[in-house]
Amino acid sequence: MKKNLITAFLMTIVTTILLGLIYPLVVYGLAQVLLRDKANGELIARNGEVIGSRLIAQPFTAAKYFHPRPSAAGNGYDAANSGGTNLAPTNQKLIDRVQADAKSLHEENPNQPIPVDMITTSASGLDPEISPAAAEFQIPRIARERGLSEAAVRDLIQKHTKQRDLGLLGEPRVNVLELNLALDELTSKH
Repeated sequence: MKKNLITAFLMTIVTTILLGLIYPLVVYGLAQVLLRDKANGELIARNGEVIGSRLIAQPFTAAKYFHPRPSAAGNGYDAANSGGTNLAPTNQKLIDRVQADAKSLHEENPNQPIPVDMITTSASGLDPEISPAAAEFQIPRIARERGLSEAAVRDLIQKHTKQRDLGLLGEPRVNVLELNLALDELTSKH
């Protein structure tokens, strides 16, 4: 019995050191060497200051910016409270929010169908991307606010649209932060 307890204790120590210290350090080291940008959150910096991540949505509320999907994460785009609301389609709170969002979007762009991702939240509430249709829906507002032609804004969207991975996985998408940064650059040139 004593021998079994000593063996069990030693195995616990060895596996704790191996799997609790050595393995995580090796994985961390490999990630820093092979995939440094991805391992560190794909942060975007301008003039030495981090302004966001390609992986997490940020609130853009000014009319001159493309808006991301609505967020149900905490008070909105809160990475510490990531998650959907899990409200049923018949829940009055969800119905009221969607109707208010749809009304606001119709005021912005009357007589145009609203892309579904402009009124629905993602599962995490932090989706950094929108569909090309959602970006195109916002073209009239962006062009008007920035003093740009709709064609110039549409061209910018097309340049920043990522296609399906490997030609078949996922859907075409546009990263809102990257698009807004490119929009700022384009506007500063005019």
